[in-house]
Amino acid sequence: MSKVLKGVLFLALALGMVCSVYAGGKQEKAATDEPVYIALTAPITGDYAEYGNNFKRSVEMAIDKINAGGGVLGRKLAVLVGDSKGDPKESATLAQKWTSDPRIVAQIGDFTSTCCLAAQPIYDQAGMVQLSPTASHTKFAQGSKWSFSIVGTQAGEQPFIADYAYNKLGLRKIAVIHINNDWGVDTARYFTENFKKLGGTITAIENYFDGEKDFTAILTKLRASNPEALFMAAMYNDGASISNQRAKLGWNLPVIGPSSLYSEQLLKLGGDAVNNLYTVVSFFTDDPKPEIQSYVTEFQKRYGLKPNFHASLAYDAMMLLADAMKRAGSFDRDKIREALQATKDFPGLAGSITFTEKGDAIKQYTRVMVKNNKFELFDKR
Repeated sequence: MSKVLKGVLFLALALGMVCSVYAGGKQEKAATDEPVYIALTAPITGDYAEYGNNFKRSVEMAIDKINAGGGVLGRKLAVLVGDSKGDPKESATLAQKWTSDPRIVAQIGDFTSTCCLAAQPIYDQAGMVQLSPTASHTKFAQGSKWSFSIVGTQAGEQPFIADYAYNKLGLRKIAVIHINNDWGVDTARYFTENFKKLGGTITAIENYFDGEKDFTAILTKLRASNPEALFMAAMYNDGASISNQRAKLGWNLPVIGPSSLYSEQLLKLGGDAVNNLYTVVSFFTDDPKPEIQSYVTEFQKRYGLKPNFHASLAYDAMMLLADAMKRAGSFDRDKIREALQATKDFPGLAGSITFTEKGDAIKQYTRVMVKNNKFELFDKR
């Protein structure tokens, strides 16, 4: 081979190496510039749209704060939103979509326990974190090592509410109405069991199906059992309808219910009929803590309304997920799961978060009531 030809080949190889390094640098930069995607499954439309849109608002707020602080491991975060409509089938379909997208490292949602349980096998098989802000069914988190819930379970909330009813309100006879789904059955069961253990009596239990609008016949049956109060396992929309129809019947008595009732929409839709309603929360908008007031103020500034309990849980979910990725030092799905499982004393708006081995958060609760069409702390009456 001539010296000239050797020189040409050497130059070609050198240029190839330079181009390769340059191209690799561009690819690395492109990968770094590409955001890390989180999927959000929530009922943006349908009966639970108030909850779902608050999920979306809070997650976006959290991501903006995280990105303003430099992102996670040098990468910006972005959210892909899917509307489950509160339908378990839609939630499962979205799970298939999210898990098949290699850009997505983890999922937040869904709102209801029924939707979360329907989608759970898909996340489990694919190996993707399913972090629900609000799924409180006792079988949810324990159903998969990939499933986590930060709201606490009904096994934790209902003993607290039963004690509230029996020892704080002095009630001894209570009738129960609950929605006939996984969450409603679980909630009613844990309340009735714990109220009975304290010495109370459950005078009657009735259920209704999702989408039901006329509660008159059910309320008439419950009234005939002569209770001192009504326990209502419902979301705010059903809770407001039940309360309005109860008031029209002239049946006035205290109402106790789970944290699902803590919403400004309950007050708007229920009006005077929801006065004398008692519930519990682990987040209260009038809490003077600086971090809570900062969140409430920013939420109101952006969206023109107060955040509810469930909105704060969605914010906590996104902040916790970012913290887990930082602790993992990776965007690998399995490493994110391991970091989440190891979470201890994470400072959330809705209380400190420590996960049990099953993936449930241990929560503390605050008693609140509706008085003069406003939520206020029960213990500060």
